Formats: sequence, structure tokens, C-alpha cells
Amino acid sequence: MTVGTKEEPWELKTAPSSSSYTMYRDADADPPALVCQVGSTTLKYHLQAVEDLHAWLLAQGDWVSLGAADEKKPAAEGTVEAFGRSAENPVGGWYGLRNGYRGRFGMYLPPLLEALGLAELTHDARNNRMRVIAG
Repeated sequence: MTVGTKEEPWELKTAPSSSSYTMYRDADADPPALVCQVGSTTLKYHLQAVEDLHAWLLAQGDWVSLGAADEKKPAAEGTVEAFGRSAENPVGGWYGLRNGYRGRFGMYLPPLLEALGLAELTHDARNNRMRVIAG
């Protein structure tokens, strides 16, 4: 496991293993960010999303659908994607920092939590779910 820096990013795959991407921490950004590189597209999320999503999963206590959706599409209620946009989450709205690219929280954050040993994911072709790792 790499350390999640720009020089040594995490190398990840989406839950269905259909796409590869990298992520790294940029603690010096304002606000501190997770930088997600998907091909030539760069997405950015609040760095605290990892801890916040983990805490939310603990509170859910069971499997939760990922529900990944683009920014302009609605997120299904009760999904990881909906949490990533909710006015009720710790940042009071979108974890995505780049306007026009704020969605897909439910696509790119869950594999990072799995790589960090904080959650487990299903790896089906569609409709994947995640839950916090007990213990």
C-alpha cells in the first residue's frame, strides 16, 4: 500500500473493477483535499470525507448502496452518494470541491475506504454496496 501522496498515490479500481484511477492527499490545499485522477479528469473531495464516510457507515450498521451518480443527476436516498451531497453531512453539502465534477462520491470514495481497511465492498457488475468492517 502506498502512502497516498502525489508522488505515491493510491492506485484503485471502481467497485465493479471496470475502471482504474489514483487518489492522493493534498493536505496543503485550501481546504485540504483528496485528489482523484481518472484518466485526464481531476476530481477533488474534502479530505475529511474518509473519516466522515467511515463514521456514517458505522452509524448505518449494515450494507449501504453506493448509488454513484454524476453531479447533475439526483442521488438515490440512503446511498453513499446521497450522503456525499447531503446538507446533513459534516460539511453541510457536497464533499466534491470542483464545480461540475462534484458527483461520483459513491464511485470513487468507497474503494479508498476498502484499500485503507475501513470498509468492505461488493464487486458486482452493478448495484454495489459497502459496509464498515466490524472489529
